[in-house]
Amino acid sequence: MLQAYIPLLLVVAFVVVNAVIMLGLSHWLSSSRPTGVKLQPYESGMPVLGDARERFSVKFYLVAMLFIIFDIEVVFLFPWAVAFNQLPAQSGLLLVAMLIFLGVLTAGFIYAWKRGALEWS
Repeated sequence: MLQAYIPLLLVVAFVVVNAVIMLGLSHWLSSSRPTGVKLQPYESGMPVLGDARERFSVKFYLVAMLFIIFDIEVVFLFPWAVAFNQLPAQSGLLLVAMLIFLGVLTAGFIYAWKRGALEWS
């Protein structure tokens, strides 16, 4: 019964040994010459402004969440388009479902716009 698992255990052992060897060799063969410039955090080639632990406005997180929500909802349009193209018999039902989805999405966008969630001040 355990003979069926021997190839799997050999592969897992090989992967673990290979990972340890590669990490050890990279640590042993690497040259480390730290300088002041190399130890600074990298920010798109710009000099660092302020502390990394400074507080962000809640508005930043609100705009980021709204972007993610609307971006993910727009991604749902692609599978719908494929299904709409491949299922012509149910195209009326698919069209109604997508119009309802886009209506809810538009209502949420208008609500966020009217509440001032998209204004950066």
